[in-house]
Amino acid sequence: MKTILNVIWLVLSGFWLFLGYLAAGVLLCITVIGIPFGLAAFRIGIYALWPFGYTTVERRDAGAPSCVGNVLWLLLAGWWLALAHIATGIALCITVIGIPFGVANFKLIPVSLLPLGREIVRTDQPFASR
Repeated sequence: MKTILNVIWLVLSGFWLFLGYLAAGVLLCITVIGIPFGLAAFRIGIYALWPFGYTTVERRDAGAPSCVGNVLWLLLAGWWLALAHIATGIALCITVIGIPFGVANFKLIPVSLLPLGREIVRTDQPFASR
């Protein structure tokens, strides 16, 4: 079932969201300071490309640097990506078939706003890094 949902997701919105994360990652990797943020964008882009079967958990060892990094991320790229998730989620919720995909898009908003200090894990591995 996860594979079917992921394929439909890929066609409806996953590919375009992946391109948005890819563009943000490339722009952020231009400078040395932005490389960690660019890598976070690439990691979340893969998650946005194929989200069903994965979830995000907070890392317990993330400290003040990830908090400062999240503020910078929010200013540089996070709000653009969150707006893309909101627009795509609303567009998908117009049809009955698209409602689950719109809800999945809304679940990606917190990760797109504040990605540092989070880890993407498989849902079939509960408590893997929690």
